[in-house]
Amino acid sequence: MSVWLTDNEPAIRLAAFLGVFALVATWEIASARRELRIARFPRWRANLLLVAGNTLLLRVVTPTAAVGAAVLAAERGWGLMQALEVPPAVALVASVLLLDLAIYLQHVMFHAVPLLWRLHMVHHADLDYDVTTGSRFHPIEILLSMGIKLALVTLIGAPAAAVILFEVILASAASFNHGNVKLPAAVDRLLRLVIVTPDMHRVHHSTVARESNSNFGFNVPWWDRLFGTYKAQPEAGHEDMEIGVAQLQQDEPQSLWWMLALPFVGDPGEYAIRRRSWE
Repeated sequence: MSVWLTDNEPAIRLAAFLGVFALVATWEIASARRELRIARFPRWRANLLLVAGNTLLLRVVTPTAAVGAAVLAAERGWGLMQALEVPPAVALVASVLLLDLAIYLQHVMFHAVPLLWRLHMVHHADLDYDVTTGSRFHPIEILLSMGIKLALVTLIGAPAAAVILFEVILASAASFNHGNVKLPAAVDRLLRLVIVTPDMHRVHHSTVARESNSNFGFNVPWWDRLFGTYKAQPEAGHEDMEIGVAQLQQDEPQSLWWMLALPFVGDPGEYAIRRRSWE
């Protein structure tokens, strides 16, 4: 089973991503939470071109991806799970949770370090918030994230099945919690006890610094609650909150080339975590 999962990892991840993406995109059309500010087609074209380019880049630079690091760690006996001889089921769950915590901490770091924020700003500069925003990242950030992930998988000694499961959950959660979709308030309150909901994560995409520096989690909400970065709702409400980066609010579609150039020529604004003036 483990060999089958490893051999079919790209197809499994792609099928999960496309399935959840299609489901959330259909939900957005049927029941949108917010009116879009920019026409859907030019935004989607640019965002999805960036996603496709990043996918190809990763396959060229790291053809075996993080699952390859897991297989190598298992063969060489590297990592925490291997050294402690943790039972397979425990290693699976523990590895997924540790990787999720690492992604949370990495996300905080990309907001706190000015150079990294320049890269991450591409994700936040989207003037609307929908399913395509969840995969919109600068190629350099994608490569840095993969490098961090490879190191973490090796350090943890995560089983290959855990890495595949984590990758599927992460991609699916990113599509879901970036969805421009309506959820009844009571359902949202229940769901956000165990997963990050669209309303919870949308707060993170506010132009208000104390809101954009909250709700860093992608999969589970527990890290935000544990580390004091949880914020329940935006002050202006979900329909009226301003999405994006405060200094980048031009009313025109953002092209692929604009996104690629943004970290090098764009105004990074204030680094709220570092300056603390918003407190």
